[in-house]
Amino acid sequence: MRPLAAEYLPPAWPASLFPAGLLTGQGRIVAGLLDKVGADGAVRDACRSRVLESALTLSLLERHRRRHTGARERLMRYLEHHRSTGDLLDAALAETALGQVGQPVRPEALDTITDRVPDFAGARKRALVHALFTMLGAAPGREDWDPRAFDVSALHPWAAVQVTAVKAVLGRTAGKPLPCADALDLLASTQRRGTVWEGNLLIHLSVLHALADLPGMGATVEEGLGTALLHQREDGGMPFVTDTDTWCTVTTGLALHAAGAPRPLLHRVARYLVTVQQEDGGWSYTDRARLSDTDCTSVAIEFLHQLDPRAYRDSIRRGAGALIAVRGADGGFPTYGAGTPSEACMTAAAVNALSTQDHLPNGVMGSALHYLANSQDQGGCFPPGWSRSRLHTLFRVHLAVSHAGRPTLPPVRAMQERITSLVCAAQREDGGFGLQDGSRSDAISTSYALIILAAGYPHPAPAVGAARYLLSHVRADGSVDSPPDMVGPRPFPYHVPVLADAFTLLALGHLNSRIRPSRPMAEGPRNGGARPFERTAP
Repeated sequence: MRPLAAEYLPPAWPASLFPAGLLTGQGRIVAGLLDKVGADGAVRDACRSRVLESALTLSLLERHRRRHTGARERLMRYLEHHRSTGDLLDAALAETALGQVGQPVRPEALDTITDRVPDFAGARKRALVHALFTMLGAAPGREDWDPRAFDVSALHPWAAVQVTAVKAVLGRTAGKPLPCADALDLLASTQRRGTVWEGNLLIHLSVLHALADLPGMGATVEEGLGTALLHQREDGGMPFVTDTDTWCTVTTGLALHAAGAPRPLLHRVARYLVTVQQEDGGWSYTDRARLSDTDCTSVAIEFLHQLDPRAYRDSIRRGAGALIAVRGADGGFPTYGAGTPSEACMTAAAVNALSTQDHLPNGVMGSALHYLANSQDQGGCFPPGWSRSRLHTLFRVHLAVSHAGRPTLPPVRAMQERITSLVCAAQREDGGFGLQDGSRSDAISTSYALIILAAGYPHPAPAVGAARYLLSHVRADGSVDSPPDMVGPRPFPYHVPVLADAFTLLALGHLNSRIRPSRPMAEGPRNGGARPFERTAP
């Protein structure tokens, strides 16, 4: 995700073409993010409440009306508020949890979910959605399940536990025998007082629903419910995960580096990342989890390389080794673990990270780029990734082509050109870009698009419009007004507001690399952030 080196950039754009408030807005975001960097170097921002986990928690609490009364009332108020937000799925979940028990969920609510996941996960996600509504007492009609929905042979640990819980819930509804001993042992192994396994509240709650009503599991479920409620938010709702601190730290660190933030602070961030690196050399989204992922690992490598490749060479080397270890036979890279399906966005992430390395196994970059070219459709898009915005994968693929130094290969060049054409055609009259074709403009999608424009588009006008749109969404405190775009599990969106700030700043950092000359910001007082770099027209 890092900005391109100068030799890969098209000619610079005159600074005079861009909004006069560009530096002020950028400095405001920088100041806000600097204040979020903790004394230990971590960037922490709470994952906000989500209807899905809130509904699942309330359903469990209905079995324990004599306990947790205050938590139950707060959850009910939260869900009442989300019955009329306009989101079809949230409304269906909230209405079901609040008492419309026994009414099957509307089929269109299921379709909005299963239509937005990669093909390889389709059967599994449909079973998950059925199980979720079954947990809430509104089981959809029975189905003849595709065997792939419950096949755990090629799944990473999180998905294996989730599928096991789903199978138990659906099996109980269908009158099938109790889960086998191995399945029960797997589910029970995730339960430990005060600890949410891998930081994932959705899996934690799904396991509790799977164990509910099973002989001898009452105390485990009650204890697990108490653990979950430790993470109830101030608005009464429940989050998807306990935190995303490592993901927030790597993205913010890279964005601050691109903006020229003070190096002592950046080294503080880097030292934190070194301490939370996993034994296998990768990074996970939170230090509460043990499963490394390609996304966090790739961005951590890029950040450490940008800051000081010599000082952090051991961590970078281990991280690169972790990526190579999960590379697929098709040349692509998965999100989690060797042997799981390759994905376009994660392959681009890995290419961006591995492009920092001088010595790689033969064919790694070329086969990855060919995987990407074969994954793109004729309209320029890629299969759904971990963002609701189609532009997220597009910007990472576009950068990967240039970072890998392979833009002249015909299929790769055609892929990059289709991305640029799609982006130029997708810009709205207000200068912004939306999550999908037909969506309203939003700041985070506009940030993704601006990165593509800054990295390779010759004409400045679209970038000028995008920059103007972004500046109009920067608040006085430096935060950025944007809807959530990250999803987990796909296609359920979750909200960590600092990510919009980080990606907006990263996009402006890419833009700055096209506007010369520039100089980095100078360190300023803590409460005022930093003085943004100054720029003059070339």
